Amino acid sequence: MIWAVVLAAGESKRMGEPKLLLPLRGRTILEDVIETVLRSPVDRTLVVLGACADRTGTLLDRYPVERAFNPDYRAGMLSSVQTGFRNLSPEAKAALVFLGDQPGIPAAVIAAVIEAYRKTGKGLIRPVRGGAGGHPLLVDIKYRKEIESLDPRVGLKGLLARHPEDVGGIDAGEDGIPLDIDTPEDYRQAVSGSSKKSTD
Repeated sequence: MIWAVVLAAGESKRMGEPKLLLPLRGRTILEDVIETVLRSPVDRTLVVLGACADRTGTLLDRYPVERAFNPDYRAGMLSSVQTGFRNLSPEAKAALVFLGDQPGIPAAVIAAVIEAYRKTGKGLIRPVRGGAGGHPLLVDIKYRKEIESLDPRVGLKGLLARHPEDVGGIDAGEDGIPLDIDTPEDYRQAVSGSSKKSTD
């Protein structure tokens, strides 16, 4: 069973307001991400909540997803990854880690990551563009305990550094790794790009 773990616990400090609730393509940023995940080949979806959990949690009521609350969300992204992996079912074989503020990942990229995991046998698979890796990062469940010991300052990059022989990648293409939305300028660019695509 392949899970999706959507990280939606951040405080949006650089944005200055809850960025996951901002509108994009007729829905919120978080809904855009979740709807993409639900159209992908993942079997089940878990959303990790933290800051503004009441408001973001309300959005989830209309979707077939599970949720977990990260009480340590102020400690950073790794704490949400750890919360997610702690809450996976015993049947989980692997999980793809999605950023709740990174809308626009092509469904084909998600499918290619899962296919590479099944074909190569490697436990860490990520999309790659221009030599740089991005999300969603697929992590085999064998790394669940090791994730607990990672340095919060490094995060999942530390896991990749420890096991380079177990890292695989798929070519994400030019648009396969969209930017995550952290600042008002990032958001303006995302809205602008969405408008251009809708009028092409």
